[in-house]
Amino acid sequence: MIISATRRADLPAHYAQWFLNRIDAGWCAVPNPFNSRQVARISLTPENVSALVFWTRDPRPLMRHLPALDSRGYRYVFQFTLVEYPVNMHPGMPPLPLRLDVFKNLAGTLGPERVLWRYDPVVLTSATDTDFHIRSFEHLSRELAGFTRRVTVSVMEPYKKIRKRMELAKAHLLVPDEKSLASMFTSMAAMAREAGMEPVSCADEAALQGFGFTPGACVDAGFLSGLFGLDIPDAKDPSQRDACRCAPSRDIGMYDACPAGCVYCYATQNFERSRQANARHDPLSPSLIGNHMPGDAQHTLPM
Repeated sequence: MIISATRRADLPAHYAQWFLNRIDAGWCAVPNPFNSRQVARISLTPENVSALVFWTRDPRPLMRHLPALDSRGYRYVFQFTLVEYPVNMHPGMPPLPLRLDVFKNLAGTLGPERVLWRYDPVVLTSATDTDFHIRSFEHLSRELAGFTRRVTVSVMEPYKKIRKRMELAKAHLLVPDEKSLASMFTSMAAMAREAGMEPVSCADEAALQGFGFTPGACVDAGFLSGLFGLDIPDAKDPSQRDACRCAPSRDIGMYDACPAGCVYCYATQNFERSRQANARHDPLSPSLIGNHMPGDAQHTLPM
C-alpha cells in the first residue's frame, strides 16, 4: 500500500508532529471527504506501507524526524513544489532563497532521486505570463541541477472557487495564444533536460507531450518499485480524475486543512475554515483535523 501524505494539505509543513504520533501508533483515521461519518482506519506500520509519498512546499518541520523513519525501515520520496509567484498569489511562502536551500539540503541527505521537483501549477496571469514562466523556470532549473532527476509540470485547473480567489487577489487570469504556450512549454522541457532532469506532465490534459514532456504519474508505481526494489502493481487509481496516471494510494489528509493561503490551491475550499481547522488541530488525535475514530467496517482496512 502506498501512503499519500498528502495531496489535501502540506503535512510536512503543518502537521509533522501529528504524523510522527500516528507512526508511533501504527495507524491513523481518515474520514471520507464526502461523508465524515464513514471513517477509515489506515495502517501505517512499515510492514503494510510499501512507500510514503510526501507532498510539500516546506518540509523543514518534518526533516528532523526523517532519521526516525529511516530507523524503522520506511521508504519515502518527496514531491517538493517549488515555484515563485507574487506574494498576493501565495502569501504564506518562505523566501525563495530559503526554499532553494531547503530543497538542496533535503536532496543532499536523501539523494536527488528521492526529491522530485514540482513546478506546479503553471498559473498564467497578467503578472505571470509565458515570458515570466520561461525566466522563472530557467532560474530554478539551473539552481536545482544535480539536486533532482525529475520535474513535474501541470497547468492550473481554473475551478470556479479558484477564479473567484484570483479575482479577489487581483491576479488577473490570462489566456495566451497557442504559439506562446507552445514556445513556453517547449523551452521548459528543453531547459529541464539540459539540467539533467526528466520533464514529466501531471494529468496531461494540456497535451504537454507534444512539447517534449513525458506523461507522468506523481504516485508512480514503476518509479517507486525501481527505486526501492519493490513490485508494486502498475494500475491506475480509480478515485483520481481520468487524465491522472497515478497508482492507487491511501491519502491520509483532509481538505480545508492547509493554512498557507495559496489562491490557486484546489484542495482548499475556504481559507478561513482552513485556518480555523489548523488552529484547533490536536496532534494527539487519530485524524488530522477533529477527533474521528474508525467506525464503518466497510471503510476499515485490516491492520
